[in-house]
Amino acid sequence: MPTRGSHDDPDRARRFRDAALPYLDDVCTLARYLLRNAADAEDAVQECYLRALKHFDGYRGPAMKPWLFAILRNVCHAEYARRAAQPAAAVDDAAEGAEQAPLWHEEQETPEAQILKDRDAAAIRRLVDALAEPFRETFVLREINNLSYREIAAAVGAPVGTVMSRLARARAMLRSAWMADQEQAR
Repeated sequence: MPTRGSHDDPDRARRFRDAALPYLDDVCTLARYLLRNAADAEDAVQECYLRALKHFDGYRGPAMKPWLFAILRNVCHAEYARRAAQPAAAVDDAAEGAEQAPLWHEEQETPEAQILKDRDAAAIRRLVDALAEPFRETFVLREINNLSYREIAAAVGAPVGTVMSRLARARAMLRSAWMADQEQAR
């Protein structure tokens, strides 16, 4: 008979599912931005949730979402280390990313407006993707996953001031890159 806290405890599995699954989409989004490869992101999310389940009995944190993001970051950083140790293989996910509708998808009045919106969404994804890792990660956690500065700091293991600085720099870099991109489009 399973004991409380046992890995076979159905109540434990239900508690974990109730606590962690609401953040699955957010974890997937962050993984895609960190790894820049859909298949690797899926693997990282699966590994993140396996590790979270394994250590769920010891979880005492204030919020589940930052805890999951911290685990995901560790998984992704391990993937970066694995990639660095192997010869680089060119993988292009740009076509796959272009097929995904933006999260803010709204009904468009004209086909021209849809083309412009798709172009802008692709440009934004490309510009965010081009940010250096700590800035991209902080931007995605704040602007896409809506984490507070304190939650981001807990997830990335940095002081709140560093998070605020990285976010300000990421926004400034994106603004400059967007302006340059728009100027070239003219």
